[in-house]
Amino acid sequence: MQRFGFALGLALALGLSGCSDASRPPEAVCTGQSGDNMVWVPGGSFVMGDDPHYSEEGPPQTVTVKGFWIDAHEVTNAQFAAFVQATGYKTMAERNPPKLPDAPPEMLVPGSAVFNVPSDADPSWWRWVPGAQWRHPSGLQESIVGRDREPVVQIAYQDAEAYAKWVGKELPSEAQWEYAARGGAAALPEPVDKKGRPQANYYQGVFPVKNLNTDGYVGRAPVGCFQPNGFGLYDMIGNVWEWTSASGSRSDASEPVNIIKGGSYLCAANYCARYRPAARQFQERGLGTDHIGFRLVDIKKLGPAS
Repeated sequence: MQRFGFALGLALALGLSGCSDASRPPEAVCTGQSGDNMVWVPGGSFVMGDDPHYSEEGPPQTVTVKGFWIDAHEVTNAQFAAFVQATGYKTMAERNPPKLPDAPPEMLVPGSAVFNVPSDADPSWWRWVPGAQWRHPSGLQESIVGRDREPVVQIAYQDAEAYAKWVGKELPSEAQWEYAARGGAAALPEPVDKKGRPQANYYQGVFPVKNLNTDGYVGRAPVGCFQPNGFGLYDMIGNVWEWTSASGSRSDASEPVNIIKGGSYLCAANYCARYRPAARQFQERGLGTDHIGFRLVDIKKLGPAS
């Protein structure tokens, strides 16, 4: 419930108003993948936090991880819908907020934080939107109907944990996630091929005012629309941020925070540039937003026979 204290501060500090529906490209260029396939990642050692770019990254350290199974792609709307249908679970964004004395009217009803393209008339980047939740990521005007294979978003840490418990898996540690994201190869400073073509769903152009849309998506892409990494994992970089089980520390946070990894469709070269395995951010556990999702690992399932 502390997420509302953070959101109130966000709203008051940024004067949150206005909203854009950065939800999907003009044309769907890929239908995405379905199912709950997992990929075996063999154990090994790597330099975690290598080549840090920001103060919260690093320091580099050699880490060894045991082999584990990890979801081939981010958990989708369809997968999360099955969980909700089976359990009746309500996400944090769907629950009634506490009646904070200084809260603006829109924050007295369930909702969540949504990215807003700033303008001269509305310079804010984020706003609290009543009704924003996993079925309506940017608010009631947006629906996920027909978008079963897009990654589920507006997922708080507690929501991801609840889903993980239901399927008998768990959130990856930061080391597991970063090791898997590297795919056994050196990390690239930007996810492009030799011809400069985007190899992940991120922001091309001058963020946040000019999206060149070179990758074909102005928002979330269906899972698996870009080439997998060396381990056969999709969208470890870009598309949506992903929760890990690792806790973090942030002085301005009003509640405990956990580490999210991978960047999102809002990461650009001129701002954020966190589409790297070593990149990390600290996110309040109770707040999802429309560009945070997750995938899971299974450490109980035996690896493939050697």
